[in-house]
Amino acid sequence: MTSQDPGRALLRHHGDVDAATGLADFAVNVRLPAPPAWLRDRLVAALDDLGPYPAAAADERARAAVAARHGRAPDEVLVLNGAAEGFALLPVLRPTLAAVVHPSFTEPEVALLDAGVPVRRVPLCPGDGYALRPDLVPDEADLVVLGNPTNPTSVLHPADVVASLARPGRVLVVDEAFADAVPGEPASLAGRADLPGLLVLRSLTKTWGLAGLRAGYLLGAPDLLARLALHRPRWPVGSLVLEAVTACCEPAAVAEAEAMAREAREHTAHAVGLLGDLVVVPPSAPFVLLRVPQGARVRQALRDKGIAVRRGDTFPGLTPDHLRVAVRDPGEFALLADALRVVLEEL
Repeated sequence: MTSQDPGRALLRHHGDVDAATGLADFAVNVRLPAPPAWLRDRLVAALDDLGPYPAAAADERARAAVAARHGRAPDEVLVLNGAAEGFALLPVLRPTLAAVVHPSFTEPEVALLDAGVPVRRVPLCPGDGYALRPDLVPDEADLVVLGNPTNPTSVLHPADVVASLARPGRVLVVDEAFADAVPGEPASLAGRADLPGLLVLRSLTKTWGLAGLRAGYLLGAPDLLARLALHRPRWPVGSLVLEAVTACCEPAAVAEAEAMAREAREHTAHAVGLLGDLVVVPPSAPFVLLRVPQGARVRQALRDKGIAVRRGDTFPGLTPDHLRVAVRDPGEFALLADALRVVLEEL
């Protein structure tokens, strides 16, 4: 398979492709249209620091803030240019077999395939709600990647089930890009320094409206992080990213994120009530997986009405009849629900 293979092109499809200027955007899972005022002010103030190269002290402050937020040590933190950079770094570990749990975010598989790493997909079953089954993961896999909560199914796997995949000689990568969208983060492994080979990937994009800035971080053992960072360039992360990571991991921001997660849970319950039997599995995060008849036609009809939703067939294990929709506030979400009802009636 080459990078020009049609299957690889589908894996590279993301929600921003489905969205477009002028459409009501239910395709992209970023929860805010822009950073909140206090965060924007922090970033504006940091503009005066753009003259010099990013200072080591700024990186230290960011790592200290992340460490304090998760009960880790600063040397267990690697600040990233978005979670996607974390996936791009994985091939440096030279795994002999990578197992990628699906349906899931496709960027890890793309990064591994592009580097020539053998990948085995681990498909989860819709019949049992896409529950994680550790017995499906090959014993010989020395790299395992999964999302929790999982994009696009919105399933939250129990922490103990995910942790059971860790073992000596294996790197377990848990993509927790949406973990702070779940009240209390009950399934997060971000604070677990005792599990061998564990890497937890976190993103600031989803909660704080920072998709354009690219800000995230990895949590893991210092020696493992050092291996991942070995070939990164000098000054790999800019000053604004370091400021954003510091600001969003401070206690006031963490409390605000928790309040937003509780509100999002209420909005998600409202959305599920509107969507009814179209919902594939009860969602744990503020996005919902749907299955509709004639999905491609429905998606185009919604687009004609000015509404963008995320196509599902680019996720391994899903079909053209699957759609992922981002949860918005009830007034905005009613626009989608009403349009979807009309489109389905017109089929």
